Amino acid sequence: MSLTPLEIVIIGLIFTWIGFVRTGLGFGGAVLGLPILMLVGGSPIDWLPIIGIHLLFFSSITLLNSLKQVDWTYLKKSLPWIIPAQMIGVIGLLSLSPIIMIIVVYSITSFYAVTWIINRNIASKKNWVNRLLLIMGGYVSGTSLMGGALLVAVYAANIEVTKLRNTLFVLWFIIVSIKMAAFLFVDVYIDWKFSLMLIPVAGFGHIIGLKVHDQLIKNDAKFKRWIGGALLLVCVIGLTKVINL
Repeated sequence: MSLTPLEIVIIGLIFTWIGFVRTGLGFGGAVLGLPILMLVGGSPIDWLPIIGIHLLFFSSITLLNSLKQVDWTYLKKSLPWIIPAQMIGVIGLLSLSPIIMIIVVYSITSFYAVTWIINRNIASKKNWVNRLLLIMGGYVSGTSLMGGALLVAVYAANIEVTKLRNTLFVLWFIIVSIKMAAFLFVDVYIDWKFSLMLIPVAGFGHIIGLKVHDQLIKNDAKFKRWIGGALLLVCVIGLTKVINL
């Protein structure tokens, strides 16, 4: 993509926001960042490699001294449901047209936005529903890295709060590693230089997110309601642009 200086500044601010959300909530960087990035330009396949590189980098740093605070038992139990569905999702991302993928991303984001606005949590105590959510979350993560809310719904019900964020970071690391390997295998263009240039601004958001994590969790519903409203507006604008193409 050919970017103007103003667009580069806007992208920098968006990646600061992505870094903040990723560590502040423990998930949601792609959900709350990718739709806005696509308003600047491009399709999911242009931005997901950059988001993936950042996630691998920052999750590694966060987990460096925190591997004992990971629920390895539940992680191993859930992966057989997530990974096969994710692989199918990756195939869809690589084979579908950019316009279809843009519509998919905005549709998924709109769904999350509405659930946050009306303060409805995606959750279930039934095993078969939890497995279905893991499969759906894996598939959506494969197509767009936006399956976090579905996966968190299950993980939050089965993992201690003190281990939840770090367990999710390990999960994201595994999911993104598979996706990045697929990108490299099929020769998807990855702008490594631009990705590295954006790490400092994403790092700034990452640090702020770490500092306010506890506060965000306490005010989770209020934060998501405001963000849900803004996201829904972004999706309406984005879908309107696609329809008018």
